[in-house]
Amino acid sequence: MLTLATSIIFTGQLDWSGPDNASKDQPQLHLRVSRSHTDHHGFYKQALKDGPSVTRACLECHPNAAQEVMHTRHFTWLGDTTPIPGNGPNHTLPQRIGKRNLVNNFCLSVESNWPRCTNCHAGYGWVDASFDFSNSSNVDCLICHDGSGSYVKASGGLPAANVNLLAVAESVGRPTRANCGSCHFAGGGGDAVKHGDLDATLNFPHPRNDVHMGRANFACIDCHRAQKHKIPGQGMSVAVGEGQRVSCTDCHAAQPHNNARLNQHTSVVACATCHIPWLAPDSPTKLVWDWSTAGRETSEKDPHVYMKEKGSFVYQSHVIPEYYWYDGRSERYLKGDPVDASRGVDINRPLGVRGSKGSMLMPFKVHRGKQPFDTENDILLVAQTYGEQGYWKTFDWMQSLRLGSAAAGLPFSGKYDFIATRMYWPISHMVAPAERALGCVDCHSDGGRLDWQALGYDTDPALRSPLAMRGAP
Repeated sequence: MLTLATSIIFTGQLDWSGPDNASKDQPQLHLRVSRSHTDHHGFYKQALKDGPSVTRACLECHPNAAQEVMHTRHFTWLGDTTPIPGNGPNHTLPQRIGKRNLVNNFCLSVESNWPRCTNCHAGYGWVDASFDFSNSSNVDCLICHDGSGSYVKASGGLPAANVNLLAVAESVGRPTRANCGSCHFAGGGGDAVKHGDLDATLNFPHPRNDVHMGRANFACIDCHRAQKHKIPGQGMSVAVGEGQRVSCTDCHAAQPHNNARLNQHTSVVACATCHIPWLAPDSPTKLVWDWSTAGRETSEKDPHVYMKEKGSFVYQSHVIPEYYWYDGRSERYLKGDPVDASRGVDINRPLGVRGSKGSMLMPFKVHRGKQPFDTENDILLVAQTYGEQGYWKTFDWMQSLRLGSAAAGLPFSGKYDFIATRMYWPISHMVAPAERALGCVDCHSDGGRLDWQALGYDTDPALRSPLAMRGAP
């Protein structure tokens, strides 16, 4: 039997071009014009001795800015009150979730590890559970507006001791990729660790890896357009689908191609599926984190393979994404939800099936972990890893789990083991130029990258008769 690639060449029966069904795709018309910037040199007459003093100076001219920031997810690390899809008694009532109160399969939890995890918080001094989210002086204006490239945050989100706050304050301007990337490129503890489509190469990206940033010199805020400091977009790691999103169709036409066959795909195939052909195209991203091997003395010197404090890792670059149906909603594991050690745990999982309303085929990075759970209570546990009593200093799991779970309000029986977990990360950045997008045979061929049966098909739909292929994909 001919492969699809061969049949396309030789049958001559497939109308891949068809009439021009594309709307006039003119995304440049939808771009927001940047405001002119005011040079801040010479503005500051008072001493800027610490971060809060900078914020108070900013508020003299921008009196509403801090109050606006204080109601954003970047500051609260919580979303809006919403139902949380998932299994267990914790899902009966709507609630607020976010990085502040969730378990993950990277560093496990913010709770009990505040001074380390809040290095990139848009605030100052969050070192424990008593942080005052109502104090406007705790808002960090510089993390998003520094134009000097010299601003660095340290423990608890405070400015590092060697930062010249006056020089940074005088440099402020429109947020750049470097501003956003100082937190988002380094999520999970280092460059490229977490997302797979966000890393430091985006500071100066090659056009082959990101057509918007590398070829058109976009900043993050050209797509993530803030209103009163609320920046649209959400990570599936900490949100389940509520709130404002960013979409390709904010600028592009829903059927942007000058090709009828390609435009037929857009009703069920997300733009990213074809236009982001690889995750981590250059910088390796972490695909596996196994905490169960931590604490061992080994001769391994590569921190991308093993660290005594954190366990074993698998990093990889130029990775083919995994593909799932996604309708914009997801399930989320909440603290105290029951687990089944024989099946492992989906800490989050995209919702959607073939043919269901809103479901689109999307590319994902799946991060696979192995992390502590309570073998009597059958729940995931929180570990205190940071600080003098944390695991990274003591290598004592029992103490670390007792302290971490107490801080998170979780019961701990004193009996623990490690369980396989999975987290799903939709891939939406690093959009390749059109000439590097996937072609037909990348998916529709023997050995193509899609698992058709797992996606709900009996076989590759393109291997049906040419007449059948004229219908919806």
